[in-house]
Amino acid sequence: MPETGPLTRSMDKQFEKLFAMMAEMKAGQEEMRVAQAGLEQKMEAGQEEMRSGQERMEKGQEEMKGLIDEVKGEVQRKIDEVEAKVQMKVEDVKSEVKGKIEEVEHKVQGKIGEIERRLSELEDRPFSFSASPEFMHTRPTIKSLTFDGQTSWTIFKTQFDDVSSTNGWTGFVKASQLVASLRGSAVEVLQGIPADKLSDLTTIEKALESRFGDSHLTQFYRTELKTRRQKPGESLQELAADVERLMSLAYAECPLDVRESLAAQYFVDAIRDEDTQHSTRLMDAKDLKSSLAYSMKYEAARTVSKTSRHVRSMGTEDHTSGERDDKFEFFFNRLEKLLNSSISGRKNTPRRSPNVTCWKCSKKGHVQRECQAITSNQEN
Repeated sequence: MPETGPLTRSMDKQFEKLFAMMAEMKAGQEEMRVAQAGLEQKMEAGQEEMRSGQERMEKGQEEMKGLIDEVKGEVQRKIDEVEAKVQMKVEDVKSEVKGKIEEVEHKVQGKIGEIERRLSELEDRPFSFSASPEFMHTRPTIKSLTFDGQTSWTIFKTQFDDVSSTNGWTGFVKASQLVASLRGSAVEVLQGIPADKLSDLTTIEKALESRFGDSHLTQFYRTELKTRRQKPGESLQELAADVERLMSLAYAECPLDVRESLAAQYFVDAIRDEDTQHSTRLMDAKDLKSSLAYSMKYEAARTVSKTSRHVRSMGTEDHTSGERDDKFEFFFNRLEKLLNSSISGRKNTPRRSPNVTCWKCSKKGHVQRECQAITSNQEN
């Protein structure tokens, strides 16, 4: 048997090492296959758990959606019930108000018929006393006004001219009535008029115009505008009318568009209710008419909302209705007395000259007190 040399022994050792490494590699590959199989099982288990969780989530979402739909249906049903109840209350209130209105209209028609009958009787009744022109000129049918120098002389003079025209005063009587109407500091003007001129109407009016002309009250009216606030019980229409009056006195020299803008600002500042004032201010109206219209709409809408939420009891309505009936009776009694006085005065008053001019509408044939234009504006 031939001897193995050193090279053969070395190669054998190398082969042995190689075979050992291959055995180790096979063992490692086997372990890796086992580990990979375990990992795949875990991944499949995780995916299965994730699918199960997703199914549970979808099921929970479906249940939540069903619950939300159920809650929505219940809320809508409650809203429908509340609306039905409110509508029933509103219909009840409408019926009650309609009944009260019909009752008042019936009473009004009865009172009007009675007054017309009384007027017809009074007009047909003969008058036996004589109508003395001197008596009619010196006995006024409208009470004379007073002037103390603290109010507008222009406004007073306009009212005084209207009263004198209605009463049919002559120039002499008009001068006497003007002197008698002066009060306070206005009386002091008479000290600067000669005694023989105290019956001269033109001299007296010039002296009063020089002393109390509206030019010296401009700053007073502007201060009153700045401090003007809506009074308790004062309507928005009354407030706007007073602001417009003060504007015409305080800023008569300003252009119309400037006066309108300032009037709107002063009107908003004067509104008593803070909510109405704030809402009207945000509207940023450019004139008084727009500010007034918006503020009235806002208050009306808020009043309607309050009425729908808080319906008054029938007992309170009956009590209030009774008070209105009492006031209604009182005002009709006053109206009858005024009509009787008016008829008596009309029989004693001379026929007015057709050349009389109304200072309000500038038309002839009537005075301001009988102006139909003012009546139409008040009704509107």
